[in-house]
Amino acid sequence: MYSDNEAKRFDCSRGCAVERTDEGELICTYRQGCCKQEVYNWLSGVRQEQFKDYFEVRFKNTRKGIYINTSGQSIKTGDLVIVEAANGHDLGIVTLEGPIVARQMECRGIDPSATEFKKIYRKAKVFDIEKWQEAIAREHETMIRSRQIAAELGLEMKIGDVEFQGDGTKAIFYYIADGRVDFRQLIKVFAEEFRIRIEMKQIGARQEAGLIGGLGVCGRELCCSNYISSFQSITTSSARCQDLSLNPQKLAGQCGKLKCCLNYETAAYQDAQTRIPKLNGPLEFMDGAAYLMKTDILRETMYFSYEQGSFANLYPLPASRVKEIIRMNRNGEKPESLKPDTVPAAPEFVSAVGDDSITRFDDTRKKKRNNQKRNRNRQRNNRGKQGE
Repeated sequence: MYSDNEAKRFDCSRGCAVERTDEGELICTYRQGCCKQEVYNWLSGVRQEQFKDYFEVRFKNTRKGIYINTSGQSIKTGDLVIVEAANGHDLGIVTLEGPIVARQMECRGIDPSATEFKKIYRKAKVFDIEKWQEAIAREHETMIRSRQIAAELGLEMKIGDVEFQGDGTKAIFYYIADGRVDFRQLIKVFAEEFRIRIEMKQIGARQEAGLIGGLGVCGRELCCSNYISSFQSITTSSARCQDLSLNPQKLAGQCGKLKCCLNYETAAYQDAQTRIPKLNGPLEFMDGAAYLMKTDILRETMYFSYEQGSFANLYPLPASRVKEIIRMNRNGEKPESLKPDTVPAAPEFVSAVGDDSITRFDDTRKKKRNNQKRNRNRQRNNRGKQGE
């Protein structure tokens, strides 16, 4: 969010832009694509009567929910609405409407017939938006002060973010802790210090990264802040089945935990491995034994060499062909040779040798010019000596 002295401020944690007109009126507009975990409505323009009153309303960061419109007003995407809360009311932005909301409920396992949805009271008025912005302005200062209080009480916890309710009467404190924290005294101090109702909500390291946001090593926005809402357990077995090096620095994300993207291709690798045979020894050929040196799991190709432990001459074989050879060896048969009639193509392995050369950034054109200049000087010197 930009500074207060600018005419227009962008609040990407809520996905809106706030500006004040020359007449002093406060205008807040929804900016699609700016907020975290934004969902594209690919059913825009399609209407279904049974879902016309259901809307997705989002608040700060990744907090959002499904609400039912009981106001009788016509509500559409981008409207600021006053919704029901546990105590008082909250202000949020409508981000989805129509049949796509039913898809969202299906993804979250929500049964519309058996769920009691919170209500949308009405559209937000200028007075509501003013009060909402006043509450938002207190969040950063409250977070800094709450961290100081937690440190003074000696609690082993970190307060990652603070979110004020739309009416300014309640605040949610998101905290991170390795173990259980007794914050009964902390809540009392918070209530006396900030004069609001307090709700403490514990989050994990991955959820904290989703709240803060950032860019991954792939150059894209972090998946946890972009679209992931439910975090699955990730183990090193996902890296092992993909033949990845168990290097903590490469496998860990910005949250310090294993990267969520390790689970993306795990199922594809596990499926491909079911079609790759397991070898207990070398393959027997008439011209010698061939040892397995490398396996390309996704291409289902296995590379063999006649020299054990050598990557000099590798011969690729499809996994299906390897199964046939294993079956032949069990029956006492040996294929003629592993070597093909033509020269085998080198395996497509990426090598880092030469990447660290200190001359790789030198300008070759400059070298050529310098060499030509030296040659001309030598020729002049030789002519001068011959003239003498």
